[in-house]
Amino acid sequence: MLRQLRDKKTAKRIWIFLAIVIVPAFVLWGSGSLIRGREKTNLAGKIFGKKVSSLDYQDALIAVKNQAVIQFGDNFSEVQKYLNLENKAWERLVLLSEAKRRRIKIDNREVVSLIQSYPFFQKDGYFNQQIYSSMLEYVFRTPARVFEEQARQNIILARLYKVLTDSVSINEEEVKEAYRKNNEEISISYILSLYSDFTKDLTPSQEEIKGYFASNSFKFKKPLSFNMDYASLVLGDNEDQEAMKDKITKILLRLNKKEEFAEVAKDFNLSVKETGLFTQTDPIPGIGWSPKILSFISQVKPGEFLPPIYVDKNYYIARLKERKPPYIPDFETIEDKVREAFIKEEAQKLSKLKIEACLQKLQEIYQINPNSINFDKIAKEYGLRSGSTDLFKYGSYIEGIGASDNFWSVAIGLKQDEFSPVIDVPSGLYIIKLQSKVPIDEKKFETEKDGFAEELLSRKKEEYFTKFLEELKRKILTF
Repeated sequence: MLRQLRDKKTAKRIWIFLAIVIVPAFVLWGSGSLIRGREKTNLAGKIFGKKVSSLDYQDALIAVKNQAVIQFGDNFSEVQKYLNLENKAWERLVLLSEAKRRRIKIDNREVVSLIQSYPFFQKDGYFNQQIYSSMLEYVFRTPARVFEEQARQNIILARLYKVLTDSVSINEEEVKEAYRKNNEEISISYILSLYSDFTKDLTPSQEEIKGYFASNSFKFKKPLSFNMDYASLVLGDNEDQEAMKDKITKILLRLNKKEEFAEVAKDFNLSVKETGLFTQTDPIPGIGWSPKILSFISQVKPGEFLPPIYVDKNYYIARLKERKPPYIPDFETIEDKVREAFIKEEAQKLSKLKIEACLQKLQEIYQINPNSINFDKIAKEYGLRSGSTDLFKYGSYIEGIGASDNFWSVAIGLKQDEFSPVIDVPSGLYIIKLQSKVPIDEKKFETEKDGFAEELLSRKKEEYFTKFLEELKRKILTF
């Protein structure tokens, strides 16, 4: 039926095209089990307890790639390595399952309208069948039936997004507070107890280091780790998918006959590489992040091959070489790391003692005369650093300190001459005091309020949707 609809001229434009552009977290998702026959191969995972085959997963991966090409155009090859399309493919499958559970369906006319709305399929402002066919063949490398079904699923996902986020709203108070956070500027003065200032004088003995390791050996436990050897086959932009599949099939047939991996690879002008040990939370050395490989690797035994896996224009044929259970290394092999950890922990303890004593002194002076507090003088008395900042906004970077968010949030609630409790940041401990404040321009706020509210609502919906998706994945997705 879609074939017939494709031949009709229609200028209808639907909201979904705008939705796809507006919601960047959504535009990379698109496709289901479309390209190959329905025969089932290796299990890729389960969604709602139902099996997802490796073919279903590969189809979803092709679909998210098509969506990325639509979004990024000529820049796709540059940004592809940052997109984590594998993860997006799983997210797509999860969301399509949720949409199916909610019985969300799309009319064929909406699919045609979406496709005809894409500017790259148009000539002189109208949909062009010849351009459409050429783009599918040479750019997307996807049959029309498959591309149209991907478009249908994209609309379904956008409809799901709308259903889920329609109830999300904001009020006047939220808008004002968010605008204030984005635009109000403050400056602070501070006392700093820097951890690194306390490390230089710490020279622990061998007995202290060993004692620390004996009491804290669990901190140095290495997790379950794996080592693989693998060969990669690069799929060029102009290379035929079927030829690549045929090549991989020939390789697998020889490997199934127990021929040596290195010899088989050599006959196909490939080299076998070794990853070295890595955990399931690490990028795979030489390959990068691949949830698919990490899911399969836990299912095979040492010496067994994983199913061929496609990652960033490469097909990987990989074999699990070693599975190393969690273990605690011998002290002698990690002595330097233990020493470093001991010194860091002791420096943090000393730093905390110093600034807490300083805070107590400040509180005593404040009770007598708040106006007499001199941050520089008191900091020097306790051997700590002090300083002040220029004006900064929430979300900005403070020179010499770092991210401003925590400092802004604390300082904005302080009264004149009031100082904060101890603030813990990765580099050390701070006590801060509000120095100056530049409030928002009320007239400018009234002028910009509507546009800002619209943007704020959009962000709030995206955050809600992202949280929903993560929770859904946690509940229903298993590898």
